[in-house]
Amino acid sequence: MSASIDKIPCMEQCEMRANFFSEDGKGIPSVTEDEMREVDRIAVQDFQLSVLQMMENAGRNLASHVIDVFGGAAGIITILAGSGGNGGGGLCCARHLHNRGFKVQLLLTRHPEALEGAAGAQYAILSSAGIVAVGLEDSERVISEATVVIDALIGYSLQGAPRGNTALLIEACNQWAKNVVALDIPSGIDATTGESPGISIRADRTVTLALPKRGLDPSRYDLYLTDIGIPPEVYLPLGITLTPFFADHFLLKLITREDN
Repeated sequence: MSASIDKIPCMEQCEMRANFFSEDGKGIPSVTEDEMREVDRIAVQDFQLSVLQMMENAGRNLASHVIDVFGGAAGIITILAGSGGNGGGGLCCARHLHNRGFKVQLLLTRHPEALEGAAGAQYAILSSAGIVAVGLEDSERVISEATVVIDALIGYSLQGAPRGNTALLIEACNQWAKNVVALDIPSGIDATTGESPGISIRADRTVTLALPKRGLDPSRYDLYLTDIGIPPEVYLPLGITLTPFFADHFLLKLITREDN
């Protein structure tokens, strides 16, 4: 954070950041891509939270939201997963849905053997349970037959316009999907500015993680915030003081000031 921002009292900083609100009018501070990256670093390095812990919370809460919204009518659920943390969250969501009897199908931007880290670990669990990725040549079929498509391709770490298999899956999703739920932020959208340098997912719902990203736009999709287990103290070095706002829930609908 810059020196000029550091001098602003925490409560005033949060008010400056509160371009999102809960339905009962509580201001929810937002973060940029760089700030969220720093939050993740502090959570892992200083608070000893593991990536897999936070990913497990994200995937489980996303699965719970899909079940709450679509219930038994969800039918087939297709997950579009990238090779990073966002993809890992989508694969974790697939496991929780599978555990509850839903049929899930996977489309990956990389060959499964090329997956590493947390995403590779999540896929290994699924493949051991007999759930393997479908070839990209079947994208039209598995997207069009799904009741719900989960976008877990990129997340907040967009680097220029999507390309390659990621762009292919975004285009296929926009063309054939019936209902799209994005994890954290619709793929192809800049988390800080909300701009799209190329093709981007047209989401019906977005479930964002920890704190809302500044580039999210609830006028274009229903926006929800979910808790992934990060303590409020993690945000203090960024000048963000949080009081608990999830109450007895792990998911919170967000609106803009204009909607409030």
